[in-house]
Amino acid sequence: MDFKDYYKILGVEKTATADEIKKAFRKLARKYHPDVSKEPDAQARMAELNEAQAVLSDPEKRIAYDALGNQPPGQRDFRPPPNWDAGFEFSDGAGGGGPGEDYSDFFEQLFGRARHAGAGGGRGHRREPQPERGPDHHAKIELELLDSYNGAERNISLRGAKLDASGHVVTEDRTLSVKIPKGVIEGQQIRLGGQGGPGHAGGPAGDLYLEVSFKPDARYRVQGRDVTASLPLAPWEAALGAQIEVPTPTSRVQITVPAGWKKGRKLRLKGHGIPGRGATDPAGDMYLELELALPPGDTPKARELYETMARELPFDPRAGL
Repeated sequence: MDFKDYYKILGVEKTATADEIKKAFRKLARKYHPDVSKEPDAQARMAELNEAQAVLSDPEKRIAYDALGNQPPGQRDFRPPPNWDAGFEFSDGAGGGGPGEDYSDFFEQLFGRARHAGAGGGRGHRREPQPERGPDHHAKIELELLDSYNGAERNISLRGAKLDASGHVVTEDRTLSVKIPKGVIEGQQIRLGGQGGPGHAGGPAGDLYLEVSFKPDARYRVQGRDVTASLPLAPWEAALGAQIEVPTPTSRVQITVPAGWKKGRKLRLKGHGIPGRGATDPAGDMYLELELALPPGDTPKARELYETMARELPFDPRAGL
């Protein structure tokens, strides 16, 4: 499908300010409005003008459209911003015809079908914009597991769009300080009120939601609030039992390893998982997976001990195969 040049439709340069775009639209709308125009193609031209105005009058949507236009023909892959059509309502009143006929295939393929009001005005009329809350934005934030145990504060960088003093659309980089609550878990969302997309026609901004994930950790595995770690044991600890000290993400604790190691056995440290968020959301547990670690037989003494075990212990590791 051919790319549709909205700047050309409005007769403005790509560097046009917001006021220049608004003036160009109003001038052409007076000429092609179906209720007053005698031009044979007035209805089609008005639909094109509405399309162009709907996209170029919003800073974030305009930047997204410009990014598409800057791609080589045939390689244009456009993903519109969330809730891109907020505030752009068209009515299907006395003019007849279905709502889809007011918009080009290009427009609907890129942006989807705009919302339609059920009454008032002639077909293709633009309603007076009403204050509307901006769209919520979503992003991901990657944390250390320790951040969830202790809470933390992290800075994140965001890129958006705004109008500069002369009315030109420019990108805006900003840094936010994010408070990481103690006990946050993977998949949970941290809400930053008013940090989402800008509102329309004076409406409030939306919110920003940060979805939490944990950086890979060679020591720990996390499922919900439970944390699992491997605990290597020497053969004599596994066979005879032992009192040993083990690390958790925030401390070291003494535990008792029972005698008689079995493959797949786990020890549970109650309440040593990710902290809870209240009585209905208690702290998780920590699980220690017991693993057998064999001493290397790379010294004369070690080989002597292994040879003694081989002679004197009635042990067949392949019994039952």
